[in-house]
Amino acid sequence: MNRKFKVKKISAVVLGLVQVSAILMAGISTSAQAGPTIPFNDQSYLTISYDVQMEAQQRGFTSPTNSSTSSDFFLRRNRLVFNGQVNDYVGFFAQFEGGSAKTYGLNGNTDQSIFYRDAYVTLDYTDPVRFVAGRFKNVFTRENLEGCFDPLTLDRAQWLAYTPWGGSRDTGIAMWGNLVDGKFQYKMMVSNGRDDTNAPKKSPRYTARAHWSFFDPEADFGYVGTYLGTKKVLTIGVAQDFQADVVYSNFLTKTNPLNYTASTADFFYEQPFSSGTYTLSGALMRYKTGNAINGPVANVDPLLPQTAELGGGYMKAAYMLPNKVGMGRLQFFGRTERSKYHLNTGYGDQKWNGIGANYYIDGQKLKITGEFAQVKFDVQNPTDPTQRDYNQATMALQFQF
Repeated sequence: MNRKFKVKKISAVVLGLVQVSAILMAGISTSAQAGPTIPFNDQSYLTISYDVQMEAQQRGFTSPTNSSTSSDFFLRRNRLVFNGQVNDYVGFFAQFEGGSAKTYGLNGNTDQSIFYRDAYVTLDYTDPVRFVAGRFKNVFTRENLEGCFDPLTLDRAQWLAYTPWGGSRDTGIAMWGNLVDGKFQYKMMVSNGRDDTNAPKKSPRYTARAHWSFFDPEADFGYVGTYLGTKKVLTIGVAQDFQADVVYSNFLTKTNPLNYTASTADFFYEQPFSSGTYTLSGALMRYKTGNAINGPVANVDPLLPQTAELGGGYMKAAYMLPNKVGMGRLQFFGRTERSKYHLNTGYGDQKWNGIGANYYIDGQKLKITGEFAQVKFDVQNPTDPTQRDYNQATMALQFQF
């Protein structure tokens, strides 16, 4: 299979996105404001906003059955957001997704339905005791909790940040809060986890997370991938995830149910200097389900995710120039990650390295990102091109209103 990028194709993809960027910037003020807010009284209001990420991408495969290079334009994310407050204590958030995320040859579908990505109610009793109830981001990994529109690199890892069940979101209730002037934060969540028809028992999923910030606090429920030089931050976090009886070790006889456990540790550092802003972050994750995925093929739960025994980690680093370049700020970044699926075949185990740059025209509200990534697999899968070495080049435009 030819894994070299064709210069003409890359140029066409990049030129197309740059032209789209120019058209949008021609009609958009670089001092973009938040979406409209509708007040109802002194305490209650509703804010409506719109977020979109448009990408042009070329990668060294088209689908799990086609090893041809693919070039695509698509909406990575396309969201309409409603959030507000009922009073000083009660708030709400609903986010609807209409994107056509690239999924190995399936992007381009224009008939995908719109669905709610998040829908939850908040109760902020005091800063140390807060609640979230509904469907929202699970609180296990830091990278998952980093805002989709506030990343450092182009995007998150393809699988590492997402738990085998629940993925990026789950439905349940969380209690969280800040102590010691915001330096210590805890989160405790009870949610559905795995609740499909093959689950031995529909038991709740329990997640606990805590972090300590040594410099400026990170006191919000979620995180960002970069503060763009506005804060001095050093935060270390740990988390545990658990659900009892999620899978049978012997699926044919429906015997010997096994538990799911996971652990992670992470750090985030960013500090502005006169020479520029420096960012460094990293994490380790390990998901376990009693090695049920490596039993005899006929005896393995067909709904068991390939990430059931996933382990690995990532490191990210970035440097932002101290002064503007033209109308915006320029930030260079790099990312390396290692993923091991712990399958007997060795398939899926990979090293992922990427470099790129962000050009912030109006912070995260209007920016252009370019990234080149190289993916190397320990074992080349002879029947699945998505699990063989490939390169990937992406240009992205992000806009928020």
